[in-house]
Amino acid sequence: MLGMLANLFKVLNSDAAPGQIALGFAFALFIGLTPFLSLHNIVILLLVLSLRINLTAFFLASALYSLLAYFIDPLSVSLGQSLLSNQDLQGFWTQLYQSEFWQATKFNHTLLLGSLAISVIAFIPVLVVSRSLIKVYRERFMVWFEKLRISKLIKASKFYKLYSKVGA
Repeated sequence: MLGMLANLFKVLNSDAAPGQIALGFAFALFIGLTPFLSLHNIVILLLVLSLRINLTAFFLASALYSLLAYFIDPLSVSLGQSLLSNQDLQGFWTQLYQSEFWQATKFNHTLLLGSLAISVIAFIPVLVVSRSLIKVYRERFMVWFEKLRISKLIKASKFYKLYSKVGA
């Protein structure tokens, strides 16, 4: 846990653009909230690896979202059930299920469909909020923290030594 926190601060203090870090946080929603062995996760991983996205932020956020998923899985199942049983969408789901490709995506599983819907809905807000928070952190908090006496104490601690090792 201490190592993950050190990695997070290393990413936030790095030269990586806030947008790259924020994209890592946003794309991690799909990996962290949805069941891992899914076809769409392969697409997400390929997308993350082909775009300029901070991989450390992506993997850290994936781990955090996986923990969060345990708490929101009941909501995901409920949303998935609601989407799959919606009378207005029955024809759409039936038409998709006729295709072998869409069968392979396993969209007919309530947990997968619900968590994927939550990930799609939360993608833009997570991207915008995390980018804004990273900018605020770098402009205000990081500069302010460097000036404090406590920062000198922290730099002498085991945490900072671990933090420094992570970057090496």
